[in-house]
Amino acid sequence: MNNCMKLLPVAVKCQQRTISTTAVLEGKRNFRKFVVYNKRGTRVVKEAQRTMANPPVPIHKRGVRDTGIKIDGNYIEIPEKIPELIVPDLTGCKLKPYVSYKAPDVVQSEFTSLDLFNAIYSKKIIEDFKAGTLQADGSAKEPSPNEQLTAEEAYQRARKTGTDIF
Repeated sequence: MNNCMKLLPVAVKCQQRTISTTAVLEGKRNFRKFVVYNKRGTRVVKEAQRTMANPPVPIHKRGVRDTGIKIDGNYIEIPEKIPELIVPDLTGCKLKPYVSYKAPDVVQSEFTSLDLFNAIYSKKIIEDFKAGTLQADGSAKEPSPNEQLTAEEAYQRARKTGTDIF
């Protein structure tokens, strides 16, 4: 029982609250939460980033894609990888660059190959069938300009600007 009495004042003394005038971190800061790309690492790591094909810590490019490739330490520029911005000439355009929030929503289903076929070829096929001007294999005796296109010409025409407007 005597030992318990001796420990009691020590336990009460440890639970006292104190006020400190210094900062809690005591001058230490956590710099890991600050995103600082390509600034950390020893000289060995930086040399590995420059020389190795796949370094252990890759160089962060901040979202910018390369416009070339590196072959035997030489950087070769590829013209196809350079972005080309095609901007139409809008002089004399009466449209404004603002769309009101009150504008009605445009709901349009996906334009499929069947829709394209129905829009371009179906009228001519029905007319030829009713007139009886189809050959035995189903092709037209008098093909329209759209029916005379080769696959490459049709592809090029479909890829042109403004082909989505009917």
